[in-house]
Amino acid sequence: MTAPFAKHLLGWQLKKKQLLVPNSADTDSYQSVALAADILNHLGVPPGVPSAVPANPGPALESLVEDDLKAQLFQHHSGQPWIVSRKRFVADFSQYQHLRAVDNLVKDDPTIAVTIGQDYVIKPDVTVAIGNPSGGSPFLHAAISCKWTIRSDRVQNIRHEFNQMIRHRRGRQPHLVTVTAEPLPSRLQAIARGTGEVDAVYHIAYDALAAAVQNVGNSTQRTAWEECVQQGRVLNYASLIPTLITW
Repeated sequence: MTAPFAKHLLGWQLKKKQLLVPNSADTDSYQSVALAADILNHLGVPPGVPSAVPANPGPALESLVEDDLKAQLFQHHSGQPWIVSRKRFVADFSQYQHLRAVDNLVKDDPTIAVTIGQDYVIKPDVTVAIGNPSGGSPFLHAAISCKWTIRSDRVQNIRHEFNQMIRHRRGRQPHLVTVTAEPLPSRLQAIARGTGEVDAVYHIAYDALAAAVQNVGNSTQRTAWEECVQQGRVLNYASLIPTLITW
């Protein structure tokens, strides 16, 4: 299955030398372009003309994930007091509320920031929380890092942010995941592999990518895809809602 908003984001775009290329592709990689193009074909995106997609799909991905989670969580499990937000400081949530005191100290005395750093200032792209019946801080249920594509620096940023959340939490760990449109399995593999900083990577066009890997992927991309799928580290975006509801 495909995320309901995938075709609002994935399309053809004029890039280098005014050539039409898939907007999720790395134009310096033949395999990236080939896989991304086959994804668009599988999705039925008209070729040969620029698509009506955002010029900068990254922020749009965050916004659409937020809107979709809000709608689906309340639709499928309306009895739960869900709180879905963007760019919210983790100290707003029960497991991390102690970080608010640290933040206040830093604001009162900026020299403290030089000593302890500010790695604790974490604002995930999208958060899913559950309201606290007692009226206290809501419980952070999931932190979602939305990355339109995957590059080495983004992999390190995701791992660093989630590792800090694992270290600083006081209580149950939230579901720490990435949502992406990256077409290269070898780059998905770079974030899917690891020691547990990232629980899973959810792809917004999972079925289309699976078909593209079989159609035009080389042996490196096929091997990477098989590893990610068999280990359950790259999942269909459609499975995110059931996971949040049942986990």
